[in-house]
Amino acid sequence: MDLQEKLVSSFMVFENQGKLDLDSSVHDIRTKAITAFEKQGFPTKRDEEWKYTSLKSVLKHDYSVFPKVETAIEFKDVKKYFLHEIESYKVVFIDGVYSSFLSSTTHDGYDICLLSAAIKNPKYKMVIDNYFNKIVDKNSSVSNLNTAFSTEGTYINIPKNTVLPKPIQIVNFYTGSEKEILLQPRNLVVVGENSQCQIIERHQSLSDNVVLTNAVTEIFVNIRANVDFYKIQNDNENASLIDSTFVQQKEGSIASVNTFSFGGKLTRNNLEFYHEGERIESHLNGISILDKKQHVDNHTLVKHQYPNCESFELYKGIYDDASIGVFNGKVIVDQEAQKTNAFQQNNTILIGDKATINAKPQLEIFADDVKCSHGCTIGQLDESALFYMQSRGIPAKEAKALLLYAFGNEVVEKIKIPELKSRITKLIANKLGVKLGFEF
Repeated sequence: MDLQEKLVSSFMVFENQGKLDLDSSVHDIRTKAITAFEKQGFPTKRDEEWKYTSLKSVLKHDYSVFPKVETAIEFKDVKKYFLHEIESYKVVFIDGVYSSFLSSTTHDGYDICLLSAAIKNPKYKMVIDNYFNKIVDKNSSVSNLNTAFSTEGTYINIPKNTVLPKPIQIVNFYTGSEKEILLQPRNLVVVGENSQCQIIERHQSLSDNVVLTNAVTEIFVNIRANVDFYKIQNDNENASLIDSTFVQQKEGSIASVNTFSFGGKLTRNNLEFYHEGERIESHLNGISILDKKQHVDNHTLVKHQYPNCESFELYKGIYDDASIGVFNGKVIVDQEAQKTNAFQQNNTILIGDKATINAKPQLEIFADDVKCSHGCTIGQLDESALFYMQSRGIPAKEAKALLLYAFGNEVVEKIKIPELKSRITKLIANKLGVKLGFEF
């Protein structure tokens, strides 16, 4: 029995074991999703959207769908994975199970809690009915799989005219209690009119056992709201991640999603923005630094549907050894979306002789009065700059690292949380194998 057959046959057991409300609207959504997944199956390279990324290597394992053991971990053992330098709300999961000990949630003026609790609580029924699974791509089999099987994740609901005083950290730990495990966290974020929040998300394995995470996040940014989202991806060589994030923006809103991919066997980031009003601003930024045989695929879509909106997209990649990078960015400007300003840029440096980048920037413009551009560069380090730095007494390794850091710094500078900027700088230095010698 292959993994698809195993999942389809396990769906009824999943609902019964999960003690889910089978009369709820969410049950109907799950049922439709598993039916769609059964028809679609896992994507292959024959699918245009997955042309450069094969899932064969991660689908061959006999994954445990239902974790059998609940494992406790101590904060001191995982402190380094948190942004512990500042106060924050925390929603922490261990092997897909909520950890109240490591978490710090709230219902004081806004809701930062568990999605499972929100789904079951009649108090939140209106929000769940209006938002849950509303902007997920129904043609995506991996998103449908998550919809069918997700039981746990983070629920964030911020009412109008509210500025969160501290960031939210969503952290998923995998302990290795199962030899091979498939987990499917689900996040729902609703930010009310004139409100602001910052969110940091991380998936982290604590062992060398095989884990495949299929995560889905829906973010609703209402009128004049502002959302700043950071994804830190720095996992081990047996951890793979399919991360699908869908963002819907209303009039006058600003949303930023910043992705930092530094490790993992295979990482696929699906990021889609949908404009539902005028004077919207969207920012998509990412930096990938890979080595060995790691693979990262950044797959983005921005759909401009209303006039007078802007989107800015900047992705940088540094690939060593036999690593593989993919950038597939699409910007669609509908006929009604006049006065659109859309910018897309993808720059890559290949260090290893066997490193590969597949870049496919796309613009589909159906409006006349727009300002749209896209660019893509692929190259190697500037040998003359490297020689100059060495002639000034900087060792070759440090000179190379400084040039590479400078290359990616444009993305790092967009981080609005100083402590996170310092953390990302250290991660980059560690990935490049040097101490850069400066702090923020």
